[in-house]
Amino acid sequence: MIELKVKTVTVDFSGNFTVLLVDKEEEKMVLPIVIGALEAHNIAMPIQGATPPRPMTHDLLKTAIEELGGVIEKVVITSIKGNTYYAEIHIKQNDRTIVLDSRPSDAIALAVRANIPIFMNRWLVEFTYDMSDIKL
Repeated sequence: MIELKVKTVTVDFSGNFTVLLVDKEEEKMVLPIVIGALEAHNIAMPIQGATPPRPMTHDLLKTAIEELGGVIEKVVITSIKGNTYYAEIHIKQNDRTIVLDSRPSDAIALAVRANIPIFMNRWLVEFTYDMSDIKL
């Protein structure tokens, strides 16, 4: 697996949002994933240090997992089918690992809140762009 981190959330001239995941060193590859406006907001808020007055859904999920004795270990972008990416959230609870199917946007929103690593399966590298091809 390849470790990634969120570089930024962008919006194009048509109003489409994309989260850009880059390799940990920010030197080689960018994996763009198109997301909705609400999902973009949920990822961008903790990155920008914004704290809502009440917990948002991903804050609630993080708290619920922790209160039930779970530790969120990582998220993994696992595959792509058509134009849709798939992801998993890996949780350790006592002696077992729980793997939850997730939309990548929800997994990423949880990852930035829990400060956990984001990975992608190595074969997804064919869907990445070279860092030099991206203009921010």
